[in-house]
Amino acid sequence: MEPVLLYDGVCNLCSASVQFILGRERDGRLRFASQQSEAGRALLARHHLPLTPRAVVLIEDGRAYAGSDAALRVARYLKSPWRLLWALRVVPRPLREAVYALVARSRYRLFGKREACWLPRPEWRARFLDA
Repeated sequence: MEPVLLYDGVCNLCSASVQFILGRERDGRLRFASQQSEAGRALLARHHLPLTPRAVVLIEDGRAYAGSDAALRVARYLKSPWRLLWALRVVPRPLREAVYALVARSRYRLFGKREACWLPRPEWRARFLDA
């Protein structure tokens, strides 16, 4: 199964991040689903994760990675120089998670929230499990 990135579909920061990834991914392997979608909720349940969107989740090789672990693992799929972000995994996890949690808690206030999930451009729709 291809890796799947689950994101908060009503979060402006999350939707912008997905668009950033789509424009910089090396080989088009990543698939996407909003956590509010039927596909996203099913994957969260399958991996025993909360159904309330709090952190980005990457499903890769049958395992679920959340928060900074997921974000850094996504960097491996990007073109250079963005791929170099993967090197930040050497930062101690508690510190990475503290920064991630701070941004996650403030994301709606800082970047806003949509009433409905963002819809991908037609050329990207096939990459979305819920399109």
